[in-house]
Parts: sequence; C-alpha cells; structure tokens
Amino acid sequence: MLQWKELYEECSNCNRCRLGSSRTNMVFGEGNPKAKLMFVGEAPGADEDRLGRPFVGKAGQLLEKALSALDLQRERDYYISNICKCRPENNRNPQEDEAQACLPYIRNQVALIKPKIIVCLGAIPTKYIMGPEFRVTKDRGNWVERKGIYIMPIFHPAALLRDESKKPLFWKDLKKIKEKFDEIS
Repeated sequence: MLQWKELYEECSNCNRCRLGSSRTNMVFGEGNPKAKLMFVGEAPGADEDRLGRPFVGKAGQLLEKALSALDLQRERDYYISNICKCRPENNRNPQEDEAQACLPYIRNQVALIKPKIIVCLGAIPTKYIMGPEFRVTKDRGNWVERKGIYIMPIFHPAALLRDESKKPLFWKDLKKIKEKFDEIS
C-alpha cells in the first residue's frame, strides 16, 4: 500500500489506460483523509478535469448543497473521489479496462482513509465496489456491510439533473447516510 504522497505521484504519472494521455488534470480526490464517510463516483467530468478537483460541476454542486443542508462538510466530514482519476471523453462512462486500471488507486485510498461508510454514487462505483449483481435502481438506499464497512448505492447527482423525480429518493438516502454517520460518530 502506498502512502498519500506516493499514491498521488503515481496517479499523476499514470498512463495505464488511454485516459491518461487525454486528461487535462488527474482528479485524485479531496476532503478529510481520516473521514468516517467516503463518497465514490465514476469519473471526472469536464469541470473536474479542468480544475483537478472532484465533484465541482453542476452535479457536484447539487451534492454539496444537499450534504451541507445535513451539516456534512467536505473538509471536515467526508472524502470524495472517483473510480477513475481521468476524464473519459464526452463524459461517457469509463470502459471496463479503464476502470480496472484505476481500481488499485481507489482501493489504496480506501485503505488509507479506513472509512466506516462508503457511498457509491451511481452505477459504475456500485458495480466495482459492491459487485456486478448490484443495481442502483433496485438496491439504492439499502445498506450492505462488508468487513465492518457500511456500503450504500445511491443515485449519482447527475441523474437528478436529468430526472427531477429522483430527488425525493436521493434526499431520503442522504438522510439515511447522515443517520448512520451520526450513529457511528
């Protein structure tokens, strides 16, 4: 297992897949590196690639606003990252080989952080963290415990921008996450 500085350097210099050659910035992750709560998305979008920060575009702003309403702050309460550290062109989903190339990085981040809760934001992290048999649409909002870590898939905030009818379910899931967070604190 690499420590933070070495892991960041390795990710910054990574060319394990084709995404490394087309990125503007590698998007490592940010927040409290000792957080009990970790959010994992799929891959950076255009704003994230441009700024080198996770979840800063419209979907990220929506997530941040909702979490802030629950008194959860990025710097204090959670860490946020993605399965892939580089942006797939046209914001497409990461392909299998791209996700597989990056999985050791997110696993290393999880090992360093030692979160008690992992929230999978959308289908891609749900597949790679929970398993291919899990689906956000049928499993969202339900806890699975593995090795003392509570894991829950929820809608990616970008899905809410496309379909506002998902907002009540998203809010319900975030409140469950906050309850679990308060319970383990």
